[in-house]
Amino acid sequence: MFALTFLGTSASVPSAERNHPALLVEAAGKRILIDCGEGTQRQLLRSGAGFRRLDRILLTHGHFDHVLGIPGLFSTLGLRQSADAMTVHAGPRTLDIVTRMLAGLWGEGRAPIPVQFVALTEGQVIDASDFTIDSFPIRHRDTDSFGFVFKTPARRHLLSDQLLALGVPDGPLRGELAAGRPVVIADRTIDPEEVLGPPSGGRKLVVIGDTETTDGLSRHVADADLLVIEATFLDRDAATARSYGHLTATEAASFAAANNVGQLVLNHMSGRYRDGEILAEATRIFPNTRIAADFDQVVI
Repeated sequence: MFALTFLGTSASVPSAERNHPALLVEAAGKRILIDCGEGTQRQLLRSGAGFRRLDRILLTHGHFDHVLGIPGLFSTLGLRQSADAMTVHAGPRTLDIVTRMLAGLWGEGRAPIPVQFVALTEGQVIDASDFTIDSFPIRHRDTDSFGFVFKTPARRHLLSDQLLALGVPDGPLRGELAAGRPVVIADRTIDPEEVLGPPSGGRKLVVIGDTETTDGLSRHVADADLLVIEATFLDRDAATARSYGHLTATEAASFAAANNVGQLVLNHMSGRYRDGEILAEATRIFPNTRIAADFDQVVI
């Protein structure tokens, strides 16, 4: 299960209702922040999420609306002693922006809390046993941008009727079969395939920040239960979207429809449009669409 709290859903210019981008993802007792726009620490407090167990940040890219909240957050964590250490994952150029920003405030290597910087490449970022996070490159103007795939594993459950028919008693033997190991009962070997049902229960969440195109991203997004992606412009302003390196609502919805996505959540909202306009454009193509607002919570 993944629980999402949208802390900031604006485009580059915030509004009275929307803060700069930040998304909190919780899974298996871990809490991961994706982006940290200006004011994120206050959004964490206003949402009720707070700072507890917050020790990892994934950055989609280094534009200031996605990273300027880091110094304030680190300062508060240092004062409150709320984190032993923080790990920041981002592309190499994004990490350079963040490390220079922190060094300019406190001196090189002297941030208020211990920080480990990990450069992203395509592939696995975290294997937390109960879930994994992979990253993949995104094209957005002159940045080294990344999207993220969160997955929980599908599991196979024992079929009670088959267990009874084969005479497998309650206890350790069933545990062995559930773990995929054969057992022997009355000189007969029972293979796990005889008693295990089909895989079920796995979940897939994909988070994409700013992107100028969806070309080449289908293999990462296909069959996602939930896709979070930007829709900064309407289709009538597609030329402007191209020039700024962003998507339209039509493009985001078409991408979701083409890749068998379960639910689409649009993010990075521009104040030039009303939410209803964006939603109407997207739902004509992909009905199961919603627009993220600050403090919205979504669970998959």
